[in-house]
Amino acid sequence: MSRIGRFLLTGTLVVVSAACSSGGATPTPAAPNLSPGVSAQAASSATAVPSCACTFPAASAAGTTSPAGTAAPTAAATPAPTPIKSGTVVAWGDDSAGQTDVPAGLTGVVAVAAGDEFSLALKSDGTVVGWGATDADVGETKIPAAATNVTQIAAGGTFSLALKSDGTVVGWGDNTYGQATPPSGLKNVVEVSAAGVHSLALTSDGTVVAWGGDPNGETDVPAGLKDVANVSAGYDYSLALLKDGTVVAWGDKNPTDATTGVAKVPAGLSGVAGISAGYYHNLVIKSDGSVVGWGTNQDGETTIPPGLTAVAVAAGGDFSLALKADGTVAAWGGNGSGEATVPAGLSKVIAIDAGGSHALAVVASGS
Repeated sequence: MSRIGRFLLTGTLVVVSAACSSGGATPTPAAPNLSPGVSAQAASSATAVPSCACTFPAASAAGTTSPAGTAAPTAAATPAPTPIKSGTVVAWGDDSAGQTDVPAGLTGVVAVAAGDEFSLALKSDGTVVGWGATDADVGETKIPAAATNVTQIAAGGTFSLALKSDGTVVGWGDNTYGQATPPSGLKNVVEVSAAGVHSLALTSDGTVVAWGGDPNGETDVPAGLKDVANVSAGYDYSLALLKDGTVVAWGDKNPTDATTGVAKVPAGLSGVAGISAGYYHNLVIKSDGSVVGWGTNQDGETTIPPGLTAVAVAAGGDFSLALKADGTVAAWGGNGSGEATVPAGLSKVIAIDAGGSHALAVVASGS
């Protein structure tokens, strides 16, 4: 989820609790013990853990009781479910609108989303907290009553989306282009992503629904697009990761921006496990943990640090973030507001997101 100036590039959040295999497979890791309505999120939308719509089965009973007081047969012990990690939020970079002023006492956070000049946090109880810029007529941080049992959040330029446990989507904030109003009847959604003025939803059948502003074809989903594992919305374009590990892009039809090539996937790109669309640059994680970037590079935002491997990435306005397997964060690119300067000693990070000029991280509690 990235943005620049007044525009969000992409909205995606990540909880690195179970890394899925590449290519959109649906592995079944040990079931995390989630509060009602909260599921582990693989990367949507501006960060991306190998995002393959991981499923987490309900834990089975450890044993049974035999009738008539007879001893029950000894059953194999069922491992206790692994509790999903949650924690506190660390924010850095531009604070001109209070977007890095994390509310005091905010805990139990499993994911974050960075909007244009605001921030969102998803808690383990399925509720959402917002802070930073808000306008009386926009209200991007004014969480609606309907935003309960939330499993994923996405921050657009000046609007927000929440995916609920029943597969429906709630939107709020700026709705000038209908970007905060999900299409009537939209259901079975497994991932959402928000950008400047448009939104994306991935449904359980592997197809994509888009709505909101469309000046550059960003909501013109390619005909026949299917078998999608992940979506990520950029400023005026969109990305989809297919289950075969390849990437499809559309939008960015403004001829004055054609030189960026942000919606032109590099030839031969394959083995992709996660995607993140920024303002005018993209990042992807490959199945081996390596990171590839393309698009605008005027501030070095697509110049990947040598030897970098990651489990999550987030493309911001003119900077980039990567979450490494050891729980530390790497940042590069534009640093006008300190957004690419990771706080000293930051570790035990389980989720990241990048805004236009600020960054968010969730630090695990009790690690």
